[in-house]
Amino acid sequence: MTWTRAELAFFRRLSSPERIQTFLDGLAYRAETEPACPRGVIAERRAHCYDGALFAAAALRRLGHPPRLVDLRAVRDDDHVLAVFQAGGAWGAVAKSNFAGLRFREPIHRTLRELALSYFEDYFNTGGEKTLREVSVALSLAQFDRLGWEFRPEPLQRIADRLDAVRHQRLLTPAQARRLARVDARSMQAGMVGTLAEGVYKGG
Repeated sequence: MTWTRAELAFFRRLSSPERIQTFLDGLAYRAETEPACPRGVIAERRAHCYDGALFAAAALRRLGHPPRLVDLRAVRDDDHVLAVFQAGGAWGAVAKSNFAGLRFREPIHRTLRELALSYFEDYFNTGGEKTLREVSVALSLAQFDRLGWEFRPEPLQRIADRLDAVRHQRLLTPAQARRLARVDARSMQAGMVGTLAEGVYKGG
Protein backbone atom coordinates (compact mmCIF):
# COMPACT_ATOMS: atom_id res chain seq x y z
CA MET A 1 0.00 0.00 0.00
CA THR A 2 1.22 3.45 -0.84
CA TRP A 3 -0.02 6.98 -1.40
CA THR A 4 -1.42 7.92 -4.77
CA ARG A 5 0.13 10.68 -6.85
CA ALA A 6 -2.77 12.99 -5.96
CA GLU A 7 -2.39 12.25 -2.24
CA LEU A 8 1.35 12.95 -2.37
CA ALA A 9 0.65 16.27 -4.09
CA PHE A 10 -1.83 17.06 -1.32
CA PHE A 11 0.75 16.28 1.38
CA ARG A 12 3.30 18.55 -0.31
CA ARG A 13 1.00 21.47 0.46
CA LEU A 14 1.18 20.59 4.16
CA SER A 15 4.78 21.75 4.37
CA SER A 16 4.95 22.53 8.10
CA PRO A 17 3.28 21.48 11.36
CA GLU A 18 1.39 24.77 11.28
CA ARG A 19 -0.06 24.00 7.85
CA ILE A 20 -1.08 20.54 9.01
CA GLN A 21 -2.92 22.20 11.90
CA THR A 22 -4.60 24.66 9.56
CA PHE A 23 -5.87 21.77 7.47
CA LEU A 24 -7.25 20.00 10.57
CA ASP A 25 -8.90 23.21 11.76
CA GLY A 26 -10.74 23.46 8.46
CA LEU A 27 -12.22 19.97 8.71
CA ALA A 28 -15.73 19.34 9.96
CA TYR A 29 -15.71 17.71 13.39
CA ARG A 30 -16.91 14.11 13.13
CA ALA A 31 -19.05 13.09 16.08
CA GLU A 32 -19.03 9.36 15.25
CA THR A 33 -16.73 7.25 17.39
CA GLU A 34 -15.66 4.99 14.51
CA PRO A 35 -12.25 6.35 13.41
CA ALA A 36 -11.06 6.95 9.87
CA CYS A 37 -7.55 6.20 8.69
CA PRO A 38 -5.45 9.10 7.32
CA ARG A 39 -6.45 8.21 3.75
CA GLY A 40 -10.08 8.32 4.87
CA VAL A 41 -9.62 11.75 6.46
CA ILE A 42 -8.33 13.11 3.16
CA ALA A 43 -11.29 11.64 1.31
CA GLU A 44 -14.01 12.59 3.83
CA ARG A 45 -12.66 15.97 4.96
CA ARG A 46 -13.92 15.19 8.46
CA ALA A 47 -12.13 14.12 11.64
CA HIS A 48 -12.40 13.84 15.41
CA CYS A 49 -9.51 13.97 17.84
CA TYR A 50 -8.25 10.40 17.33
CA ASP A 51 -8.33 10.16 13.56
CA GLY A 52 -7.20 13.78 13.36
CA ALA A 53 -4.12 12.83 15.37
CA LEU A 54 -3.52 9.79 13.15
CA PHE A 55 -3.71 11.99 10.08
CA ALA A 56 -1.37 14.57 11.64
CA ALA A 57 1.13 11.83 12.49
CA ALA A 58 1.07 10.63 8.89
CA ALA A 59 1.51 14.19 7.60
CA LEU A 60 4.33 14.90 10.08
CA ARG A 61 6.05 11.75 8.84
CA ARG A 62 6.11 13.24 5.35
CA LEU A 63 8.10 16.13 6.87
CA GLY A 64 10.64 13.77 8.43
CA HIS A 65 9.17 13.47 11.93
CA PRO A 66 8.60 10.02 13.44
CA PRO A 67 4.83 9.29 13.56
CA ARG A 68 4.03 9.42 17.28
CA LEU A 69 0.89 9.80 19.38
CA VAL A 70 0.41 10.89 22.99
CA ASP A 71 -2.73 10.26 25.03
CA LEU A 72 -4.09 12.83 27.48
CA ARG A 73 -6.27 11.03 30.01
CA ALA A 74 -9.10 12.80 31.82
CA VAL A 75 -11.74 12.18 34.48
CA ARG A 76 -15.45 12.67 33.69
CA ASP A 77 -14.41 13.65 30.19
CA ASP A 78 -13.06 12.27 26.92
CA ASP A 79 -9.38 11.51 26.50
CA HIS A 80 -7.55 13.60 23.92
CA VAL A 81 -4.92 12.38 21.44
CA LEU A 82 -2.02 14.46 20.13
CA ALA A 83 0.37 13.94 17.24
CA VAL A 84 3.67 15.08 18.71
CA PHE A 85 6.86 16.26 17.07
CA GLN A 86 10.19 17.74 18.12
CA ALA A 87 12.18 20.75 16.95
CA GLY A 88 15.48 21.66 18.55
CA GLY A 89 14.90 18.96 21.17
CA ALA A 90 11.61 20.48 22.34
CA TRP A 91 8.13 18.98 22.00
CA GLY A 92 5.18 20.42 20.11
CA ALA A 93 1.82 18.99 19.05
CA VAL A 94 -0.78 19.01 16.30
CA ALA A 95 -4.34 18.04 17.24
CA LYS A 96 -7.96 18.11 16.13
CA SER A 97 -10.37 19.08 18.91
CA ASN A 98 -13.96 20.06 19.51
CA PHE A 99 -12.62 22.64 22.00
CA ALA A 100 -10.72 25.72 20.85
CA GLY A 101 -7.84 25.47 23.33
CA LEU A 102 -6.87 21.84 22.77
CA ARG A 103 -5.19 22.09 19.38
CA PHE A 104 -1.70 23.20 18.25
CA ARG A 105 1.26 23.67 20.57
CA GLU A 106 4.55 25.25 19.56
CA PRO A 107 7.65 23.04 19.97
CA ILE A 108 8.91 24.82 23.08
CA HIS A 109 8.18 22.21 25.75
CA ARG A 110 11.09 20.38 27.35
CA THR A 111 9.16 17.23 28.25
CA LEU A 112 5.88 15.55 27.37
CA ARG A 113 4.68 16.32 30.88
CA GLU A 114 5.34 20.02 30.30
CA LEU A 115 3.54 19.80 26.95
CA ALA A 116 0.54 18.10 28.58
CA LEU A 117 0.32 20.72 31.32
CA SER A 118 0.04 23.44 28.67
CA TYR A 119 -3.42 21.97 27.94
CA PHE A 120 -4.56 21.89 31.56
CA GLU A 121 -6.52 25.14 31.90
CA ASP A 122 -8.32 24.61 28.58
CA TYR A 123 -9.21 20.98 29.30
CA PHE A 124 -12.65 21.05 30.93
CA ASN A 125 -16.06 19.41 30.71
CA THR A 126 -19.44 21.08 30.36
CA GLY A 127 -19.83 21.07 34.13
CA GLY A 128 -16.87 23.45 34.43
CA GLU A 129 -14.49 20.88 35.92
CA LYS A 130 -10.81 20.90 34.92
CA THR A 131 -10.49 17.26 33.96
CA LEU A 132 -6.98 16.52 32.65
CA ARG A 133 -5.11 14.06 34.89
CA GLU A 134 -2.50 11.97 33.03
CA VAL A 135 -0.20 11.96 30.01
CA SER A 136 1.14 8.89 28.23
CA VAL A 137 4.56 8.17 26.86
CA ALA A 138 4.85 8.69 23.11
CA LEU A 139 3.63 5.73 21.06
CA SER A 140 5.45 5.13 17.78
CA LEU A 141 3.09 4.26 14.95
CA ALA A 142 5.95 2.82 12.89
CA GLN A 143 5.39 -0.50 14.66
CA PHE A 144 1.96 -0.67 12.99
CA ASP A 145 3.20 0.01 9.46
CA ARG A 146 2.83 -3.63 8.42
CA LEU A 147 -0.90 -3.34 9.25
CA GLY A 148 -1.34 -0.37 6.91
CA TRP A 149 -2.65 2.10 9.50
CA GLU A 150 -2.25 5.04 7.12
CA PHE A 151 -4.48 3.44 4.50
CA ARG A 152 -6.88 1.05 6.25
CA PRO A 153 -9.30 1.53 9.18
CA GLU A 154 -9.01 -2.04 10.49
CA PRO A 155 -5.80 -1.54 12.58
CA LEU A 156 -7.03 1.63 14.27
CA GLN A 157 -8.74 -0.06 17.22
CA ARG A 158 -5.54 -2.00 17.91
CA ILE A 159 -3.61 1.26 17.98
CA ALA A 160 -6.19 2.85 20.31
CA ASP A 161 -5.99 -0.13 22.66
CA ARG A 162 -2.19 0.02 22.69
CA LEU A 163 -2.22 3.77 23.34
CA ASP A 164 -4.56 3.25 26.27
CA ALA A 165 -2.30 0.50 27.66
CA VAL A 166 1.06 2.30 27.53
CA ARG A 167 2.48 3.91 30.65
CA HIS A 168 0.73 7.09 31.75
CA GLN A 169 2.16 9.65 34.15
CA ARG A 170 -0.04 11.39 36.71
CA LEU A 171 -0.04 15.18 36.38
CA LEU A 172 -1.71 16.11 39.69
CA THR A 173 -1.62 14.79 43.21
CA PRO A 174 -4.98 13.86 44.78
CA ALA A 175 -4.71 16.92 47.04
CA GLN A 176 -4.14 19.21 44.06
CA ALA A 177 -7.12 17.72 42.26
CA ARG A 178 -9.37 18.36 45.27
CA ARG A 179 -8.35 22.04 45.38
CA LEU A 180 -9.08 22.82 41.73
CA ALA A 181 -11.32 25.80 41.05
CA ARG A 182 -14.17 25.62 38.57
CA VAL A 183 -13.73 27.13 35.13
CA ASP A 184 -15.30 30.58 34.95
CA ALA A 185 -18.13 31.24 32.49
CA ARG A 186 -16.07 33.52 30.23
CA SER A 187 -13.30 30.93 29.82
CA MET A 188 -15.86 28.22 29.11
CA GLN A 189 -17.50 30.37 26.46
CA ALA A 190 -14.15 31.11 24.81
CA GLY A 191 -13.05 27.48 24.91
CA MET A 192 -16.26 26.26 23.31
CA VAL A 193 -16.35 28.60 20.33
CA GLY A 194 -17.31 26.42 17.39
CA THR A 195 -17.93 23.33 19.53
CA LEU A 196 -20.20 20.72 17.95
CA ALA A 197 -22.73 19.66 20.59
CA GLU A 198 -22.95 16.10 19.25
CA GLY A 199 -19.25 15.59 19.92
CA VAL A 200 -19.27 16.76 23.56
CA TYR A 201 -18.63 14.25 26.36
CA LYS A 202 -21.88 12.73 27.60
CA GLY A 203 -20.65 10.37 30.32
CA GLY A 204 -21.78 10.35 33.93
